[in-house]
Amino acid sequence: MILRDVVVVGGSIAALTAVETLRLEDFDGRITVLSDEELPPYTRVPLSKGVLAGRESADDVVLAPLADEVDLHLRTAATGLDLDARTVHTHGGPIAYDGLVIATGARARRIGTPGQTERVLRSYDDGMRLREDLRRVSSVLVVGGGFLGMEIASTALELGRDVTVVDLAPPLDRLLGTTVGSYVRTVAERAGVRIVVAHGGVRLLGEPIPTGVETSDGRRLEADLVVSAVGDVPNVEWLAGSGVPLSSGVVVDERCRVSPHVVAAGDVAVLATGDGALIRTPSWTNAVEQARFAVRALLHGDEAPEYRPSRYFWTEQFGLDVKMVGPLDPQGEPTVLDGGLDAGSALLAWPDAETPGQVVAVNHHTPPAKLKRMLRGARPTPTAAQ
Repeated sequence: MILRDVVVVGGSIAALTAVETLRLEDFDGRITVLSDEELPPYTRVPLSKGVLAGRESADDVVLAPLADEVDLHLRTAATGLDLDARTVHTHGGPIAYDGLVIATGARARRIGTPGQTERVLRSYDDGMRLREDLRRVSSVLVVGGGFLGMEIASTALELGRDVTVVDLAPPLDRLLGTTVGSYVRTVAERAGVRIVVAHGGVRLLGEPIPTGVETSDGRRLEADLVVSAVGDVPNVEWLAGSGVPLSSGVVVDERCRVSPHVVAAGDVAVLATGDGALIRTPSWTNAVEQARFAVRALLHGDEAPEYRPSRYFWTEQFGLDVKMVGPLDPQGEPTVLDGGLDAGSALLAWPDAETPGQVVAVNHHTPPAKLKRMLRGARPTPTAAQ
């Protein structure tokens, strides 16, 4: 069947990439984009950095405008899906499609009670609210020590605020491994961040605006501003009862397909691997790469290539630029390929240079493309550990 009407649901980088890929693949039919956002598709990367610090505005985060022939509907949420009728339902009425790209992303996970107005950072509006909050406070407590939580902490510290980070485990260990995680924490603590590990988790204190947390052992931590950065939740409620397979996201095959006429990409997609595992990779890089493969599968079916995530991640915090390729949480001591953490710049590999499963660059000049190639063959000669 030749597709003439493709509907893209979502306003994220995955949605924008899907539209761009449709045109690059010579699709000349109608494209309709449904987004519940106020802004056209924008990048979330600067939200915890430039936007929060006040250096960037909406003009800086909005991505390249969609072509004139793309029908963009802002403030238009999808409310349901009829696979048999090939129709997306909205409050403004049904929209028919020949091909559908699900790119509804995810929202911030919350741990507060219904009576609490919990501060999170996921959207541009979240960023603007937090930016205003930061102007009025002197202390900040960040719940969650992942990439986002530590980036928020870094920006708050840059703005001169007193900063505490609390997490279930030592921040960043489960992402970057203990070697690099410990190094970044040391840099953060030397800069003035207080880090608290609460193995049993925390509950938010105060209504309507939380002003602290209580740990499972009764410790209380207080601050003028409490921000939750505890993960995300895929936006799949609109797909309930539609027949789309759901398991903490939209389950897709190795070509990012739900069915021959429906694909999904980005933070909402869960990739079913050949060994039966289900993997969701909420990251900017995955959203871009997966959207390209999803569209090719939508247009070309089984002739399209299978999706193999590059598993590239990066974060900027406390003056550090950390880039990583490979599965998260590398185990054991790395092989030092260049430089050293003590010197402030390092290229590290696990388990060794000959068969690296993960590579991490800390303030190192190696570009992302080269890091990705290192897992496929070309690797520098290791230097002595420092």
